[in-house]
Parts: sequence; structure tokens; C-alpha cells
Amino acid sequence: MLFWAMRRKRGDFDHSQQRPAAKRRKGNEMSFEPDFKPPSGRYVSTLWFIFDKGKLLTKIEGGNYRIPETADLEKYRLSPIKKQYFGTHDRHLCYAAELDQSDLTAKGFEFKDFRSLFGFIDEDLIWISGRANHLVSWSKAHQYCGSCGYRTRDKSDERAKICPQCGLINFPRLSPAIIVAVLKENKILLARNKRFKIPFYSVLAGFVEPGETLEECVEREVLEEVGITVKNIRYFGSQSWLFPDSLMVGFVAEYEKGDITVDRSEIADAAWFSKDNLPLIPPKISIARQLIDDFIDN
Repeated sequence: MLFWAMRRKRGDFDHSQQRPAAKRRKGNEMSFEPDFKPPSGRYVSTLWFIFDKGKLLTKIEGGNYRIPETADLEKYRLSPIKKQYFGTHDRHLCYAAELDQSDLTAKGFEFKDFRSLFGFIDEDLIWISGRANHLVSWSKAHQYCGSCGYRTRDKSDERAKICPQCGLINFPRLSPAIIVAVLKENKILLARNKRFKIPFYSVLAGFVEPGETLEECVEREVLEEVGITVKNIRYFGSQSWLFPDSLMVGFVAEYEKGDITVDRSEIADAAWFSKDNLPLIPPKISIARQLIDDFIDN
């Protein structure tokens, strides 16, 4: 592969030291099958992943939340727009769509932020919702051609937007980002971001810049955010993230030199923590937590 033919540098993947990949979710491996054209055959029902301003429409029953089905929409006369079929889940068809919150007059429904639903609906459905949110956001951002300004249309043979005027094609895109656990002897580097609503500490992360390798991004982000350099960068695993189009690529790296100097524009605090002295850390659903748990277990 072309990737392996590129110039090797300190920190390139070393399969002899590679750690187990972050566990994939059952919902993405088995119970969800992506597609862009509805299949023929009989299905249990249709799940509707409906969004407005990044929030997901939920049906509330007895204090519990669930994804609305076709019967719910028909009963309460809800009419979502810009519908996109995107796969099946446990014999249910899955559609992504939009609905203005001001049009929601029926009782028993609520638009919820993703983060508030962790632990309240099935984890598979959380990740399927993230996929739907990505498609809705992408479709909304590409209603018009970025080259000539003409209104785009959906391609009939693949998931893409095409401009009928100039022929420019836009596919759903991901924003790659690294996330890294930096280790020093028997301690891990954790930091608290200024934007965190909950004051937990996590591993460092950042988006990849144009022309940059993943390993170079690890080195740059660590240096920019906490002022230290790292070595022996090793691949850990990856996770598609929900907000709305990130692909998190996880690494483990060793401390090389330098003293922690926090970048006050993003990081409020950073420090080395031992296994028996950890601060509040992210929930288990995230690859950040998987990296921290890997440190604890090893």
C-alpha cells in the first residue's frame, strides 16, 4: 500500500508493539448495515432519526427515551423533511431527517442533546444516531455547489451531492483527529479542557492539519497544548465520533522531555496521574476512556 511506502520516521506504526484496537461497538459491527437505497422485503418498522440544530428527537414513555417509529409520526402528524435512508438495524429501516423544533407541538416528544442520552437509550442507537446526524449535517451544508453556487441534487447511484450545472460532486466527509495517551514511567498525562461542562480530565486530542501525518499531528498537538515532546508513538485504535463528523485515531506515546506548560487558550490544567490517583475521567463509551483504561489495566 502507498501508506507503507512513505518515508518512515520516529513514531511510524510498529506492529510488533501495537496494542489491541479499541473495541468496536456491536451496533456498527453486526446489528447495523449501512446502505443508501431502501431494500425490498418485509421489515419490522422504520426508525426515524430526526434532528434540529444537532439535537435528536426522542419519544418519551414512562420517563424513558426511545427513537420514534413511523407509527409515532403518523399518530401525532409529524412530517419530517429532507429524508435520507441510510441502513437497517435489527430488521428496522433507518431514516435520517430534519424537523424544526417550532413545528413540534405533540406532547411526549423532546429534542435531546446526544451527551444527555448516554445511558438512557441503547448504545447501538447512540452510534447509529451519530451516523444519521453526520448525514443530516452534511446534506444541509451542501445544498448549494461550493464552486458555482447552483443548487445541488442527490446522486442516484451513491451517497453524494452533485451539481447539475458544473458537475462538482461532494461526498460525506470526515474530519480526522488524533487522541493520545502520553505515558511517563507509571503515570499518564491528563488535562482538563476549558470547554468541558463537567470538570473531568482526559487525554490530549486535536485535528489533523493539511499535509500532516497522524504521527506528526500527535507530536505537534502535545507540544502545543502542554509543552513537552514525545517518542515511540504507537497506534491504539479508532472511533467514529458523533459531533458530528470526527474520526478519532488513538495513539499511545512515551514522554521524551520538557516540563508541562499549559496552553491557556484551550487547556485549564494538566498533570501526571498514577493509577491510584486518577481524577474524574470520561465515560466508558469514548475512546478517551479506552486509552485511560488500557493504562490502568497494563
